Amino acid sequence: MKRVGGVVRTAQGLAVVRSPDESYASVGTSVVDEDLTRVGTVVDVFGPVDRPYLAVNPSDAVHLPGLLGQTLYAR
Repeated sequence: MKRVGGVVRTAQGLAVVRSPDESYASVGTSVVDEDLTRVGTVVDVFGPVDRPYLAVNPSDAVHLPGLLGQTLYAR
């Protein structure tokens, strides 16, 4: 399991995750929380090359505001 980054905000129904370094999960990667519960899928990568942001489309059962501040992982 690889750390994707921390959720810094929500926007337009997506969770915005800040990558900890220049390595990042690619589009289509499944994302889970620390309990290995599926959170969603990476749908976009944007921002600076050294620490990009990832847009995560949440699963239906996920309460989006509850993700703020959480660390997410690639599965």
